[in-house]
Amino acid sequence: MSARLALAAGLTLFAVTGAALAADKDVTAPPMAASLKPLSDFAAIKNRKARSLALFGEVGKVLQHPRCLNCHPRTDRPTQTDAMRPHMPLVVRSDSGMGAPGLRCQTCHHDKNFDVAGVPGNPKWQLAPAEMAWTGKSLGAICAQIKDKARNGGKTMPELIHHMAKDELVGWGWNPGGSRTPAPGSQAEFGALFEAWAKSGAHCPAAAD
Repeated sequence: MSARLALAAGLTLFAVTGAALAADKDVTAPPMAASLKPLSDFAAIKNRKARSLALFGEVGKVLQHPRCLNCHPRTDRPTQTDAMRPHMPLVVRSDSGMGAPGLRCQTCHHDKNFDVAGVPGNPKWQLAPAEMAWTGKSLGAICAQIKDKARNGGKTMPELIHHMAKDELVGWGWNPGGSRTPAPGSQAEFGALFEAWAKSGAHCPAAAD
């Protein structure tokens, strides 16, 4: 990169991150659940819609956990730690979700956790797209967002089921390393609950932002 291009990239990063810093505040996370109910616990709910809503309430324990919310921020700056503090050093989403030029996510986050330095890692490490922002939203709003192909990366329901149950970056939430609290349950349990929700009509709680 030429000195002129490097300077231009640096100035752009300074302007974007400066605006993000001015807008950012600490975010309060919902209470963290320590476990998930087994799928069998929902079999006694005979009403299909009621069972669907109950299942999504359990799914929400993962979706609203800091391990998910930190990478689904409503601003262009991710949060970190169980307390969901604004990411330090200051980084921003940029168009790719992988950080602004000169400070990409992979600059610090590599293929696996580096626990000596407390830095998490995964081969797919990046922010969720802006249309998938969840932080501060009600569970109903998140549910509607997940079902909307315009805001879920164009995924069909079968693709969403596979994503939740099998995607390795989603799976990192249960193996976060360091002093981070893992998401409740396991990815297999979460995936089973999500699939059961989908097959019971994929009903959403009342949405309120």
